[in-house]
Amino acid sequence: MSKIQGYIEKLKSLEDWDEYLMQESALPGPRGNLELIKAVAEVGEEKTFLHLLSFTPDKAPVNTQQEFLACCGTVGLGKLVEEGKVKYLEKLRVLASDPRWRTRESVAMALQMYGEGHMEELTIEMGKWAKGNSYEKRAVAAALCEPKLLKHKEQASRVLQILDNITYSIKEIQDRKDEGFKALKKGMAYCWSVAIVGYPDEGKQIFEKWISCTDKDIKWIIKENLKKQRLKKMDQNWTEFMQERIVK
Repeated sequence: MSKIQGYIEKLKSLEDWDEYLMQESALPGPRGNLELIKAVAEVGEEKTFLHLLSFTPDKAPVNTQQEFLACCGTVGLGKLVEEGKVKYLEKLRVLASDPRWRTRESVAMALQMYGEGHMEELTIEMGKWAKGNSYEKRAVAAALCEPKLLKHKEQASRVLQILDNITYSIKEIQDRKDEGFKALKKGMAYCWSVAIVGYPDEGKQIFEKWISCTDKDIKWIIKENLKKQRLKKMDQNWTEFMQERIVK
């Protein structure tokens, strides 16, 4: 029996999940119990997820056992959206700007759950979010740049175009000390590399035009992506050539 299946069986035997989820959350700590979160999404229902989402930042600060409940509820929304209750995309978009980073990470997990069976619909929705605030843009990049979602060239192509648009938008961001911008910058530091590997021919072509960009934050994003082993594994000669071409 897998770890996730074990949690599913345990949850089915309980009437009230809150205490168990908090005890098994692994929080506070460096890594929350992702397997348990996936089990909750698998076996939970709408009423359960909405209850877990009642643990708002004032009741459940970041990296606490209580926030774990909110994370479970957030990922649960991905299941509901995947089942056709797309109204919860609006709630996920709000949660993308939650002050708690673990909850924001859970938004990406929820969107990926939706994307596994509805990638075209997800990319359309993410195109809208990509015009939003920095936290929303970060959620877009984190959700879409997942290898399991980029198995087909047309999917990877759409993701590359969205990343390109987000990168263009960075030029217009004035407050570079804003927490949302910092989160976006950190996310973009790896997302390009994932998308390029998903469709190397187009990915390399789109990415190359950013090599000459003089914006200091975009330049940093480009440099960080070029450090990723996945790019070197894909094409070491190209990766090293791009590193040499970056504007000093």
